Formats: sequence, C-alpha cells, structure tokens
Amino acid sequence: MKVMVVGGGAREHTLVWKLSLSKKVKQIFVAPGNAGTARTAVNLDMSPTNLDAVVRAAKENKIDLVVVGPEAPLAAGLVDKLQSLGILAFGPTKEATLIESSKVFAKQLMHKYGIPCAKDAVFTSFQEAEACVKKQPVPMVIKADGLAAGKGAIVAQSVDEALMALSDIMEKRVFGDAGNQVLVEECLVGRETSLLAFTDGITVVPLVTARDYKRAFDRDVGPNTGGMGCYSPSTFLDKKSRDRAIKTIIEPVVKAMAQEGKSYKGVLYAGLMLTKDGPKVLEFNARFGDPETQVQLPLLKTDLLDIMMAVIDGNLAQTRVEWSEGACVGVVMASGGYPGSYKQGFPITGLDKVDPDILIFHAGTKSDGRKVCTAGGRVLTVVATGKSVAEAREKVYLNLPHINFENCHYRKDIAAEEG
Repeated sequence: MKVMVVGGGAREHTLVWKLSLSKKVKQIFVAPGNAGTARTAVNLDMSPTNLDAVVRAAKENKIDLVVVGPEAPLAAGLVDKLQSLGILAFGPTKEATLIESSKVFAKQLMHKYGIPCAKDAVFTSFQEAEACVKKQPVPMVIKADGLAAGKGAIVAQSVDEALMALSDIMEKRVFGDAGNQVLVEECLVGRETSLLAFTDGITVVPLVTARDYKRAFDRDVGPNTGGMGCYSPSTFLDKKSRDRAIKTIIEPVVKAMAQEGKSYKGVLYAGLMLTKDGPKVLEFNARFGDPETQVQLPLLKTDLLDIMMAVIDGNLAQTRVEWSEGACVGVVMASGGYPGSYKQGFPITGLDKVDPDILIFHAGTKSDGRKVCTAGGRVLTVVATGKSVAEAREKVYLNLPHINFENCHYRKDIAAEEG
C-alpha cells in the first residue's frame, strides 16, 4: 500500500517510522513532514489544514490510505473529504472530532451519559464568567472551548490568575474563536495519566498506558506545553484502575457517540485524573497523543497497518493487538523560551552520536540537505526502551547530552519517581 501521513510533528515521524516497518507498506508520503521523516518518506510541502492540497496530493500520488495525525485537519473535516472521494482515511470524522474540538460538547456529552468528570459551568459572556470565578474556590481550571494547541486549559492558583486567563481568552482573544465559549471547572486532585484506545465505533482496544508531562519545567512547574516527555507503561495506572476507566469512560463514550449519530473511529485519547473517587476525565483528544505516541508505538508488536485497516473496516474485534513486555521513555528537547516566544534556525549536532538503539523522532526540524536545524518549539523527542522504566530512563538521559543546539531546553525529571 501507498500511505500518506498528515502532519509534521514527532507523532507523525513516529507513525511514519512504525508504518515503514510493515511489509504491506510500499511507500510513505508525509504532508508536510520534517527533517526526520525525509529520511524514510517523501515530504510534501503543504499545510495539513489545506484540505484541497492534501486531497489533491492523495489523488495524484495514488494513495491507498491517509493517516491524519493532528487535530486541526480532523476538526476541519479532512477525513470526511477523503471518504467522499473513496480514499481510505484513519481518523474520526468532523462530527466525531467534536469530542476534542469543542470542550463544551464533550462536557455536555459526559454529563448526559454519566461519564465521570469535573463539575463545570459554561459561559459566553465575560461578565458572567467573571462573576462566577469570583465565587469559586481555588485552584480552578479555565478552559477555552475550541482547539488551542494544547494550551487552552489554565490551572489558576488564585482568583486573579483565573480572571487574567478569562480576559486573555474572552477579551484579548489569544486563542481566537476557540474562546467564544469558556468553561470554569473544579480542579480535580490526584495523579494525571493518559489512556488511549483504538476503536472502530463498537469495539475498544486499549493501547499500553502512558504518563505525559505537560509543564515546561522540572517538578511540574511553569506553563502548560504540548508535552515535555512521557513514559510507558504508566507505573501507577494499575490493571484495576485501567479496567475501571475503560468500563466507566472509554466504552461509554464510544457508545454515547454512536447514539448521538457521531460514530467514532480511530484513536480516542482520554486525559484522566486518578482521584480518590476513581478515574475522571480531564479532556478527550481525537487522535494519537504527542508525546505519548513516541513511547507507545515502539512497544507495539502488531503491525500498525493491520490495526488501522481493522478500525476502518469495522472488524477490530477480530484483530489481536500485542505489546512488548518492556518500557519506553521519551524526553522532548525544546527551544529555549517554549511554550512562549523562541528563536529558531539553530544547527542541531550529535544526531549521529547516540547509541544505536536510541530512537530520535523529529518535530520542529528542517534540513537544507547539509545540516538539520531547529524550526519549532518542540524540536526532538529522544526515546529509549528497556526492561523497566528505570532502565529506559537511564539510557535516554545518558544519550541526551550528545545532541546539542543553541538554547536547548529539556526536563531532567521525566519518569523520575517524584515525577
């Protein structure tokens, strides 16, 4: 098969790498890709949200399957457009992607079907939201309704911080139309983890568990980012908690989406808080995680293409999905200043100096044919596998110093016991 992956981050590089291992894949194209994907696939210079260009490229290159990585093209309806032309696509439709693209839709769905989540109030008026915030206990969570590149949820430690977040979203419009509606939520207490599952709209098959680190700096301080590192399997989401989350959250939401006429096919990502009352939903994403994908797919033994085709064909129940026994740790190397402003265009050295079993997944990189340079906030995810989380962690941190670029920043505590 000829496969096209849409997106240009480390998640997409990981998908390209994993799909390239399938004997059933003949050639891979990536739109737009990065310096890493260029080594094993054909990069196509286009925006993932330019749906016409992506569809045209799929037709011109006689693509058999399109795998959509990021949320923006999913929310814009890329899968619908491809399906209408008879091109196979892995990912949810525009209507199904509402589970991520509208926090308000997701919360209303969870309340309607009794899926455990934080208490909340929804506002379209700044003045009404302001009045609510002034009466709420802190900490509280302020969320923009729409897509905000992973930065639309602010955990406010004071009323002043919450009011500033409200003003940024609703008055200054820092997230544009994503801030047309705002949720004010209670702040759930517990341990945060990710649970992802493949689903064909009926059957649910969980991926190996993972724990993501959102905050920019060590000890989970600093602003929220798209993710600074991850490890798999999660050391504190035990089988009992995982099974409970599948029964009370993942399976009910897939069933609820079908009942709402928005059948969900693809990967469903639940960001969870493990509270004293059991797992509760922080958010849903309508696609593979980033950086979760970078540590989950190296542990996948089953051919990823077979799983994707089973999801599309609706026969996931007949597909055996197997995982390795070991562990995987990934650390994101970011540009200094990220998630705020940062400079780019710095040469990256040492990519060929790491141990042979270390995986490097590119995100914000570009190449001029001679050297690879930084071209984004999150630049690389450096990944190691091992028999245990501790072993994989040791390997990745031994190799990180070999890679360098100006103003490089990464967390030193990914997968540490206190993390």
